[in-house]
Amino acid sequence: MSSFRSFPGAGVLRRPALRWVDLLVGAAVLALLFVLVRLSPSLNAPFELGSAPTEVSTDPAELPYYAARSLLRMFIALGASVLFTFVYATAAARIPRAEKVLLPVLDILQSVPILGFLSVTVTGFIALFPHSMLGLECASIFAIFTSQAWNMAFAFYYALVSQPRELDEAARLMRLTKWQRFWKLDVPAGMIPLVWNGMMSFGGGWFFLAASEAISVNNQAYALPGVGAYVAAAVEQGQLDRVWWAIVSMAVMVLGTNFLFWRPLVAWSEKFRQEETSAAEKPRSLVLETLRRSVLPHAFARAAGPIGRALDALTRPFGLAEHPLHTPVLVRRGTDVLVTAAIGVVVLFGAWHAFVFIQDSTGLGAFGDAFALGGVTFARVVVILVAATLIWVPVGVWIGMNPRISRLAQPLVQLLASFPANFLFPFIIAFFIAGHITLDLGGIVLMSLGAQWYILFNVIAGASAIPTDLRQAMNSFGVPRGLRWRRLILPAIFPSYVTGGITAAGGAWNASIVAEIVTYNHQTLTATGLGSYIADATGTGDMAKVLVGVIVMSVYVVGLNRLFWRRLYRLAETRFSL
Repeated sequence: MSSFRSFPGAGVLRRPALRWVDLLVGAAVLALLFVLVRLSPSLNAPFELGSAPTEVSTDPAELPYYAARSLLRMFIALGASVLFTFVYATAAARIPRAEKVLLPVLDILQSVPILGFLSVTVTGFIALFPHSMLGLECASIFAIFTSQAWNMAFAFYYALVSQPRELDEAARLMRLTKWQRFWKLDVPAGMIPLVWNGMMSFGGGWFFLAASEAISVNNQAYALPGVGAYVAAAVEQGQLDRVWWAIVSMAVMVLGTNFLFWRPLVAWSEKFRQEETSAAEKPRSLVLETLRRSVLPHAFARAAGPIGRALDALTRPFGLAEHPLHTPVLVRRGTDVLVTAAIGVVVLFGAWHAFVFIQDSTGLGAFGDAFALGGVTFARVVVILVAATLIWVPVGVWIGMNPRISRLAQPLVQLLASFPANFLFPFIIAFFIAGHITLDLGGIVLMSLGAQWYILFNVIAGASAIPTDLRQAMNSFGVPRGLRWRRLILPAIFPSYVTGGITAAGGAWNASIVAEIVTYNHQTLTATGLGSYIADATGTGDMAKVLVGVIVMSVYVVGLNRLFWRRLYRLAETRFSL
């Protein structure tokens, strides 16, 4: 009997006992479910257009509830952004004909300011969900989604097109289906840039929280319970003490989200790093270590296993993950002609209706004024990009190549990047007034607070992705610092910098909407620029001028992308892909 008990297989089927870590994880899951259940009814509360609240209470006691509502919107928008990224970026990377259409569309979508989306979607969502707050909630979530999705899609697209050729050949040899290739190759290969850009995009959502919760379109104001609407009301009433309470609440939310969500994701994504030599010190997370010690995540994974196998079987008819080696020239050209013709018809139809609407409403002369104002905003964007490159590239490399520094600096960087700068606008404006600094010049500072972090985060991601064996080789050969920057660091981070640069430029254009026109204590300061032009037209309900402003901003952004950033993308793909 004793020999049987000592047999290695004895007790293998014994159910493991629950430990304190399992109770802790279970209690956290139950608490999260409780919060979601309590918040869900408020999303579908009764709503009447004529009696809609125009501002929320500025009582600090309401801030915990407002914070929960804002966090729920942010994470719903993040989930929608991830889903959009997987579908859109994969289609652009895997379908050459679709790439020619989807990338320009993504450029245009990134160039459309958040108020451009709100001015159109608010009315549509309210009509879709009449007599319910769900319409306003959807409009707010969609606005936050537009501040997150484009950056994530660009990052994941680049990760797919820069995959090593040997991985593609391995997927063909293993005869993976398209579904299997996506989850076993594409997602792991793009996980690190996706996580870092998701974290940056989440921070971008905080910046536009006030605009998405305190909505003013078509001479009608709407306010949703949230920290953004709280700050908008406090700033409008000149209650700086209430703004400080909101700043503290926002700092707690940003640091808590970083500790409980983003840092575990960053540490978990390290398992997907492609290198032969493991890093001496990897990012760590107390939350991730706790989850790994618990049996609950493993039990959930086992329960979800049959679902994964069922999806594998259902998607197998879609074929293998391989591209045809040869397509007849006649078929390829014929399909290109049909696709181009269809797109041309749609574009011409929309352009004609826009032309007629603008001509009848405000006249085509509005384009001249808008392009001139766009030139002023463009100059501000260029100054921001140059300054952010000179300052944050060295800092990002230093953080990304030192895991210990990265672990210590990540909360601070995340706080600075995620903290909505417009919460600080009243104090900054007071400094501008005291220093006799006009908003035409000070607007550069305000715009940079919402854009510069894209470059920093992407450079950190690029530097942290440099294989450890290459770093060790440089150290072993005693390569001088200058030569190391020219031959290893700058080429390695160049693709990530391009991604950060193109999204920072788009973020700066978007930030101009809230940075070129600032309201404090019933006073409005305005800077000359396209952002203030669009913001004023949106508030007054002049849809023709909104359309003109959006078109002009799209021309500037898409033109810059095509003439400058897209060429750098191609250079990164052909010369600087690890």
